[in-house]
Amino acid sequence: MLRQLARRILLRERRPARITVALLGAALLVVPPAATARAAGADTPSPSPSESAPPSPPAVMSAVGGERLAQPGDQVEAGPDTPELPEDLTAYSWMVSDATTGEVLAARNPHWQLPPASTLKMLFAEVLLPRFEPTGTHTVSAEELAGVGEGSSLVGVKEELTYTVEDLWLGVFLRSGNDAVHVLSAMAGGVPEVVRQMQERAIELNALDTHVVTPDGYDEDGQVSSAYDLTLIARAGLQNPDFRRYASTRTAEFPGEGDETFEIQNTNDLLGVYEGMIGVKNGYTSNAGNTFVGAAERDGRTLLVAVMHPERGDGLVYDEAEALLDWGFAAAGTVTPIGRLVEPGPQVGEAGVQVPSTAPPASLAPWLLPASPTPAAAGGAQAEAADAGPEHVSAPSAGVSGLGPGSGASGGRTALSVALLVFVLGAWVVVAVLRRQR
Repeated sequence: MLRQLARRILLRERRPARITVALLGAALLVVPPAATARAAGADTPSPSPSESAPPSPPAVMSAVGGERLAQPGDQVEAGPDTPELPEDLTAYSWMVSDATTGEVLAARNPHWQLPPASTLKMLFAEVLLPRFEPTGTHTVSAEELAGVGEGSSLVGVKEELTYTVEDLWLGVFLRSGNDAVHVLSAMAGGVPEVVRQMQERAIELNALDTHVVTPDGYDEDGQVSSAYDLTLIARAGLQNPDFRRYASTRTAEFPGEGDETFEIQNTNDLLGVYEGMIGVKNGYTSNAGNTFVGAAERDGRTLLVAVMHPERGDGLVYDEAEALLDWGFAAAGTVTPIGRLVEPGPQVGEAGVQVPSTAPPASLAPWLLPASPTPAAAGGAQAEAADAGPEHVSAPSAGVSGLGPGSGASGGRTALSVALLVFVLGAWVVVAVLRRQR
């Protein structure tokens, strides 16, 4: 209809050159520059998740560990001597707790189900570490590496080379190597079997926000965990001396071709920097953003912190984790716990024994499960382990964020429709003015 109206305006005029100039002038005056760029096919990037308004937490969240933990927003029961929570925390979800007593000192949306990225490798290690002797050896086949997702973080495992089990675990903990994860999974019966065992273990730990789809944290629809669950998993893992040793290792030599080795470094930026830091695991994908779970010990007190999806990268996840740990050590003993870390096994509450379900969570926020293909299906890269270095990290796939509703295409169509309408109305005004000047 708009095209027909514009055409009628042009056909009724007898001075096409003058009218054309007038119409072009009107268009330049009324069409917004951004709409002009989109109409011309300019490569205008969509806003990144950090530039968009963050999604709201679900109205209903799990109450495992205490009713206060089901409430959205910052939760703390401060005493008169309790320091203020750190300012300007941007993470969607975080939690600070005492690893020994299980007391939750403070939290923000701790049961919000979010993509965990490579922090899910803690659950992988918690399940498989007891299965193999560290000194055992394994020769890698091409088939064992075939399922590694495109753009994965890699430690550099090569087919037909022989590695010790300890080599592979160092590759998992230090370099977040998805190649090492897939080899260990093959040794344990294959990826589907390991995923099944990880889900079972999550349920045993009462990490009921967690749904496992991949063993390495590589983004897939429906794969989620929470700050609360990741804390439970880290707490359980740290009880294994090998888990604790690998998580706290800063550097190691990894086998290369022939007799050569190369140094690998832990991607946890707080190791050796933050006083008392033990570990545990960091992660990054384009869908999850940055995630981090850390443990630190001071004066006989061990605190756990989990941080999920701060507003940007550039180390902010570590800054916020460090600030929360500082607060936790200063506030311990002055706050009333707002919840607790539950122990493994069935939990008995007012409604009786909880019966966990192995089904995927039914209440996932719509933005969490993108309708478009996942980065793996689309051939895009996920760039896990943001600190892994240029050899082992690929850039995120352009235009695939998995966060935030809507798309640039639909927004562009709306802007063009509005621009065309304004263009026609402006043209009509110009024509009317010209007629009055006759």
